[in-house]
Amino acid sequence: MCSIPFFCVSSQAPEKLRGNGTWLVTEFVLVGFSNLPHLRTTLFTLFLLTYLVTLSGNVTIITIIHVDGTLHTPMYRFLAVLSLSETCYTLVTIPNMLAHLLMESQAISIPACRAQMFFFLGLGCSHCFLLTLMGYDRYVAICHPLRYSVIMRPTVCLCLGALVFCSGFSVALIETCMIFSSPFCRGDRVEHFFCDIAPVLRLSCTQSARKALGIFFLSVLVVLVSFLFILLSYAFIVATIVRMPSATGRHKAFSTCAAHLTVVIVHFGCAAIIYLRPDSGANPEQDRLVAVFYTVVTPLLNPVVYTLRNKEVRVALRRTLTRDCGGLR
Repeated sequence: MCSIPFFCVSSQAPEKLRGNGTWLVTEFVLVGFSNLPHLRTTLFTLFLLTYLVTLSGNVTIITIIHVDGTLHTPMYRFLAVLSLSETCYTLVTIPNMLAHLLMESQAISIPACRAQMFFFLGLGCSHCFLLTLMGYDRYVAICHPLRYSVIMRPTVCLCLGALVFCSGFSVALIETCMIFSSPFCRGDRVEHFFCDIAPVLRLSCTQSARKALGIFFLSVLVVLVSFLFILLSYAFIVATIVRMPSATGRHKAFSTCAAHLTVVIVHFGCAAIIYLRPDSGANPEQDRLVAVFYTVVTPLLNPVVYTLRNKEVRVALRRTLTRDCGGLR
């Protein structure tokens, strides 16, 4: 028995039970990259290396922010939480995908599929809310610098962080319950390499338009509303920056926002492509390609962007390495 339900894969073909004259699916088959058998070893190596680099980068950011006192500010604490969240986000999908690339069986039980979808959606929604919170933090820091330490005091940051994850996983719980509220009898092949909303919903016995509309509405609420709040924050930020008399001050203010903006554009761009469109226009192969980008490449973007584009993180990393090297002599 596997103790971690996310990564349990069956060695047998999915079984079906007859109920009320209908074949009910008890296991799914993740199609994944089965149409590219000649590339499985190459894809496994590429995804594994990317995953290890992503883990190393995020752990490095978390460690630097923890050990360097100059980074003990709300902005960098939120960055550490984002890195930790990204680490968990990749843990939900990538190890299972790597296992399926090595194994002949692509089966996953319905409870494991449900758990994977819940944590994937919960962390994905939390990312949207967390990026919104980081945008608000930049708004307060640039537009209200004298009140920043009062508005973003530790207790407020802790409450806001808790609210972010409670909200994200509440949305995920609602969507997951809606999707798995009815049995599956329209086949067992999930046209994806993990349990995502649209591929699983297509297999439901009752493809209710009301259910699909409800899930679409929640996706719009999370993605679009979060993005609009970020845009509003940056509208106020830009209005404040252009009024700054010092060119140095303007450059510093823009530089603190550049990394966050880059991550926001990539994250919300991918989310919009997948979740803010009618299902009738979905293309499984295109979906898998975009999914590879936002499950494998985008998590790598976070540590790369925040270390290359953020001077304070680079200085703290250099200072930490110098101190550690000096201690070894």
